[in-house]
Amino acid sequence: MARLRERASPGARVFIAMSGGVDSSVAAARLCDAGYDVVGVTLHLWDYPDDGSVKSRCCAPEDQHDARRVADHLGIPHYTFDRRALFREHVVDPFVDAYLSGETPSPCVACNRSVKLRELFPLAERLGVSWVATGHYARVVEEGGRARLYRGRDRHKDQSYFLHMLRSDELARVLFPLGDSTKDEVRAEAIARGLPGAEKGESQELCFIPSGRYASFVAERAADRLRPGPIVDQDGRVVGAHGGVHAFTVGQRKGIGVALGRPAFVVGLDAASGAVRLGDEAELYAAGAEITDAVWSDDAVFPLDAEVRVRARHEAAPGVVERRRDPATGAERFVARFGSPVRAVSPGQMAVVYRGDRVIGGGRITAALRPEALP
Repeated sequence: MARLRERASPGARVFIAMSGGVDSSVAAARLCDAGYDVVGVTLHLWDYPDDGSVKSRCCAPEDQHDARRVADHLGIPHYTFDRRALFREHVVDPFVDAYLSGETPSPCVACNRSVKLRELFPLAERLGVSWVATGHYARVVEEGGRARLYRGRDRHKDQSYFLHMLRSDELARVLFPLGDSTKDEVRAEAIARGLPGAEKGESQELCFIPSGRYASFVAERAADRLRPGPIVDQDGRVVGAHGGVHAFTVGQRKGIGVALGRPAFVVGLDAASGAVRLGDEAELYAAGAEITDAVWSDDAVFPLDAEVRVRARHEAAPGVVERRRDPATGAERFVARFGSPVRAVSPGQMAVVYRGDRVIGGGRITAALRPEALP
């Protein structure tokens, strides 16, 4: 609570993004306790089947109802805004496109960047609200007059990876009331406060694919774009066939559909030819990664000694990030060199760069690099 008051004076008006879940509910309650003028905001992003098959959701009409119940319990106003079209345009459609092109996307990053926070900031400005808050497990620390993003205290729940694209001027207006707490502490607090939905479950899957069946989701939405192709071994021999690269990810071992008599992993996807390439586990390890669409802290200096996290649940690996420029086009790109090989670096995922607990920036991985590709 003290960290909140250091950044925003009690009495300031704060928008809190509410999903109806435990995290955003406790975040809202803490803001109220700290003396802020709190307004709950829910974005309607997705609809689910009405057959009871989905037990844990977010951002659907039922969750709007849950968020309103929490707001009523806390005595704060609550508003809902329909952003389904925006979510489809910036999250769902690019997700489908990425899988069809052989990439493994990071839709939660896209949602925070292009939907949730993109909408909350202008809504706040229109209504004269100074601050935006969310239930993310991350921290903002003021250093030298600049707002910097840090990991949340709960390393298992830390969500700074999904927020790396926030600029300092945006971080200067964001509050993360849960940043210094663990998930267990937040759950216990929700129960102790008697908040509606305190026992609500938490899905580990994407909010718009709660079943976790990504390939089926893509196939349903792009049946006319699926491209069958060959499955080839490390010698280039065709050992099987498949119905589309969207059903595979780099590092996958189960469900490949062929038996080679030895452990085989997906080590490459070529959407142009439709080929899925298999290899042994050693081929999964990369010496580096190429990064584009990057956002960096204003004090980042290259080459940058740091730790690089290539997946949300990946422990950051020591490395060096270098800035490069294409001599033909002048386009800027970055290359992360890992101190030791990193397994299953997947194009489409985000490479997020840390120094200790501080986020320095990051961008989208376009290629996993073998040692020979690093001059």
